[in-house]
Amino acid sequence: MVKVMIVDDDASMTKLLKTLLELEPAGFEVTVVPRGAQTLEKAAANPPHLFMVDFNLNDMDGLEVVHQLRRDARFAQTPIVMVSGLDVEQEALASGVDMFLLKPFEPADLPDIFLDLLS
Repeated sequence: MVKVMIVDDDASMTKLLKTLLELEPAGFEVTVVPRGAQTLEKAAANPPHLFMVDFNLNDMDGLEVVHQLRRDARFAQTPIVMVSGLDVEQEALASGVDMFLLKPFEPADLPDIFLDLLS
């Protein structure tokens, strides 16, 4: 079972992604964290194999979430995918993410993307 943590405050998007991933035959367990400030606490309680972080969060910048994760030895090597409707790919990659996806992206592609990052 691949554990994915989605850090995003868009409830309709996270519901769609959670449903899509959990129905995948590959087997995904999805935890949704709607506030960036909760990420480390939630990840420590149930460590994911991969993070998906939105660039624009209501309570903090997605880049700050990435910086916090990368500074924590438990998650320094955990793959991070950043998503955004803004073209901030260079900034995202410079922050330490493993992949950047520009919205809108095809949600059905995520299982393969995640599995490739974890292989």
